[in-house]
Amino acid sequence: MSSPSGESYRGVSLWWDGLPGPITVRPGLPGDTEVDVAIVGGGLTGLWTAYYLAGADPSLRIAVLERDVAGFGASGRNGGWCSALFPVSETALDAQHGPGSGTKQRLAMEATVDEVGRVVDVEGIDCGFTKGGGVWLARTPAQLERDRAGVVGARARGIGPEDLDELDAAAAAARVGATNVLGGTWTPHVAAVDPARLTRGMADAVERRGVTVYEQTEVRSISPGRVATARGTVRATTIVRATEGYTRSLAGQRREIAPVYSLMIATEPLSDDIWAQIGMADREVFTDHRHMVIYGQRTEDGRLAFGGRGAPYHFGSAIRPEFDRDERVHDDLHRTLIDLFPILATTRITHRWGGPLGITRDWNASVGIDSTTRLAWAGGYVGDGLSTTNLAGRTLCDLILGRDSELTTLPWVNHRSRRWEPEPARWLGVNVGLYMAGVADRTEDGGGSEPLAAKALRRLTGGG
Repeated sequence: MSSPSGESYRGVSLWWDGLPGPITVRPGLPGDTEVDVAIVGGGLTGLWTAYYLAGADPSLRIAVLERDVAGFGASGRNGGWCSALFPVSETALDAQHGPGSGTKQRLAMEATVDEVGRVVDVEGIDCGFTKGGGVWLARTPAQLERDRAGVVGARARGIGPEDLDELDAAAAAARVGATNVLGGTWTPHVAAVDPARLTRGMADAVERRGVTVYEQTEVRSISPGRVATARGTVRATTIVRATEGYTRSLAGQRREIAPVYSLMIATEPLSDDIWAQIGMADREVFTDHRHMVIYGQRTEDGRLAFGGRGAPYHFGSAIRPEFDRDERVHDDLHRTLIDLFPILATTRITHRWGGPLGITRDWNASVGIDSTTRLAWAGGYVGDGLSTTNLAGRTLCDLILGRDSELTTLPWVNHRSRRWEPEPARWLGVNVGLYMAGVADRTEDGGGSEPLAAKALRRLTGGG
């Protein structure tokens, strides 16, 4: 079975297009084999898990099995936010797991951002990791109300301005010079990063630790002690499912995680004069408080990479290459970018791309292991995976090795989400939710208050 040219992957995203040097494709599984730990998925969840396991016990035989190439999925396509964001609110975690659970999860996430930075430094991974923080803009009265309520709630939980600083209109616009800024918040717990360079660098790092990474190896099913692939069977004591939005391709797991597309665009490199007006001098990432999520960063080479939701969920959890580009959604993103920064009206857009992220039925990311079957998993990050994958990898390391630690007591450990509904209910529910978010934003853009339906949607999606 021949492997595709590595250079063909440059079209996956801006980040892949910018990878330095030739892109290599690793060999596939040569046939039946036996290891101690088989990790299904060559994205950041699988690579971080392999990295920490190999470091903790170098005698372990570890294999990473990737259908395409390491970093082909969300790990190499995302917005480049390494943040302390977790898809479930602290209040919701407290309600589910007891008082203080949300705080424990938040503090672990904050520490994770720094841990990623530490490993990047130790392993010499050149991925532009810059901890400039994150800005949440408020650009309508309804957004400003949510912004202020968020600060009040944070203060009630003991979160001070050193972790979440409230910004007036002038201070917010000084950081991110968007239009119609009424206020905002800033947190230091976010770093901008080039995710493809990070992921490919981690693949190299795990190989230096003795892990074997098999690319071009499609996994068809997972069962206790056995991974069935298109190239042979892998026998393993422990098997880790690290497939995120692609979990639907495994036999019997189509309804575990729904793949929902997020799309991005990137400008040509901008001049210093333009950046002086836009801001982001410290490479702060930015978003606002709209319901249909947007996100942006100033790249290391001076582009503005900008993305958002809005692409439809595809019936049957379908994933196809043609879904990576949606002319309507990409044009909407471009219009939104110009609305935020009119100075970019004549700037050339050089890249358009996208890909699926993973969402569980209760929007709750989780990590865990079945002690009887030795089947482990992590995922459901809802787009907050660039850092959460690292926390998952460290936690899986402890769980697999049977070590009790602070990580193994976090509220997301061994959480079980219920399965998504069968079609057509799944298609209808996800797309109605997207439609409601869009209606809410249009209402607020017109000066209206947050619709009741939008408040219900936020509670449904873990916003508390």
